[in-house]
Amino acid sequence: MTRMLNEATAFREEMIDGYVTAYSRLLRRVPGASGVIANDAPAPGKVGVVVGGGSGHYPAFYGLVGEGMASAAVIGDVFTSPSGEQAYRVGKTANGGAGVLFTFGNYSGDVMNFGMAETRLRAEGIDARTVLVTDDVLSAPPAEADRRRGIAGGFYVFKSAGASAARGDDLATVEELTRRTNARVRSAGIAFGGCTIPGQSEPLFTVEPGRMEVGLGIHGEPGVRVQERVPAREIAHILVDALLAEIPAGAGGEVAVLVNGLGGAKYEELFVLYSGIAPLLDVAGLHVYEAQIGEFVTSLDMNGCSLTLLWLDDELKRLHDATAETPAYTRIGPDVAHAHRAAAGVASAGAVTSATSETEEIAVVGGAAGAAARAALARAMAALAAIEDDLGRLDAKAGDGDHGAGMARGFRAANAAVTDFTGNARQSFVRGGAAFQDAAGGASGALVGAFLIAVGSSLPADDTEIDASAYARAVGAGLATIQQLGGAQAGDKTMIDALAPFAAALEVAAERNPDLAAAWRQALPAAEAGTRATSEMVSKRGRASRLGERSRGFPDPGATSLTAVLTAFGEAFGTEE
Repeated sequence: MTRMLNEATAFREEMIDGYVTAYSRLLRRVPGASGVIANDAPAPGKVGVVVGGGSGHYPAFYGLVGEGMASAAVIGDVFTSPSGEQAYRVGKTANGGAGVLFTFGNYSGDVMNFGMAETRLRAEGIDARTVLVTDDVLSAPPAEADRRRGIAGGFYVFKSAGASAARGDDLATVEELTRRTNARVRSAGIAFGGCTIPGQSEPLFTVEPGRMEVGLGIHGEPGVRVQERVPAREIAHILVDALLAEIPAGAGGEVAVLVNGLGGAKYEELFVLYSGIAPLLDVAGLHVYEAQIGEFVTSLDMNGCSLTLLWLDDELKRLHDATAETPAYTRIGPDVAHAHRAAAGVASAGAVTSATSETEEIAVVGGAAGAAARAALARAMAALAAIEDDLGRLDAKAGDGDHGAGMARGFRAANAAVTDFTGNARQSFVRGGAAFQDAAGGASGALVGAFLIAVGSSLPADDTEIDASAYARAVGAGLATIQQLGGAQAGDKTMIDALAPFAAALEVAAERNPDLAAAWRQALPAAEAGTRATSEMVSKRGRASRLGERSRGFPDPGATSLTAVLTAFGEAFGTEE
């Protein structure tokens, strides 16, 4: 349970401030962004390696920023991916002219938001690429290895990427070696108890006393099975067997070993566990090149652990051994060349400027439709605040429990962005959507923000031309945008199951009645029915998709929150301004 905090809403920012102050010798904050960058970055002519994800996992990800490892890290709210805007700003700041490599865990929110950042950098002529960390063998079967999530094995992936970039390899080489490392790393974990989000009094999830969950994710995603708790020697067998069942093709007999504590396990316990792991690896004919035991990817105060094996070759061994110095990890390698580190940091710091390059469309004076759009965002903010906790509990059944907080945070930002704004409906939704996307983070932040932006972009610039048909076209464009970005279809148990029937019903209602409020009211029951139907669906997207039949029996949180948003919008459209 997190007790050292002031206001829960300020936890991330105050944490970053304290972190940068403590380790200013090694890194600094990225101007205008929730991220940090090494004092020797950006290095002219060298690839910028950018890692990132939600906070709550220290030393992942920002604890590994420094010489010889990551150039920079983007930091999201607790268990929430950073926004595309934040990833873009950090990535642009880390570019030294040789391109940028993003590498992070394979989670839908991170994939979407870092993907948007990569697209923006490429549009500006910066070569940007991505390598996903997919080491968790218990999160998907071998045939679906590309769906696997990233856990503690990311440490080795980041180490290879940083070492390759530090010695001056070009972007193609850095990418190839980073992919090779990911292809040769395997992890599996267990948990005995849940973790508690800052500001909350109850854990995000629980494990029954005397039981343990095999394969439980670092955000509380359920594992492959719950079983009776067993002694450490048997846990060692479970973890080693899971990894040896998937030895990489062409792998040799030399491995690097990482035993990771998830935040609540004591180092002494991890040593006991390793005493059972080492002989099993020996029997399997594996030579342990080096073992590291400690905390590399945590989950706040979760009680659990994971085992990672990296099958080495000569090149990966050189990257493994290369010098690195970060707040959380230091290695003195055969390539030591530390001289004038502080001076280099000072010199490079002056060259960094804010990556912000946004130019906002000049606002026109809007009419009643613009006022209604801003009222819609305000009502959505109130509606999501009222159900924030309920959404969090619903999301915790299949994910990390942050959906309510993210949606509420996003609409607070959207509403703030249009307060005292007098533009038209088009600009109001675009402005609010961009603010939502930046503040909410996570998959929902990317999707709902993109939906709002698409709705706004599809509306006529002249408020007087906006009627039910105009909104029907705009909602249809928003639906297409979400489907393109997230890849979901009706029946996948996502917000699409509420939005798709609503869009179809609104189009029909608009053909019969041009009055927006009336048409919107007629379409709402379709969204409500779609949300109810998700209770009997099996999730096929996002973290919940790994649950199979266990995802049945409760409505999808994304569909639930989107229906609340559509209802709030309808109330605003039916109000005289």
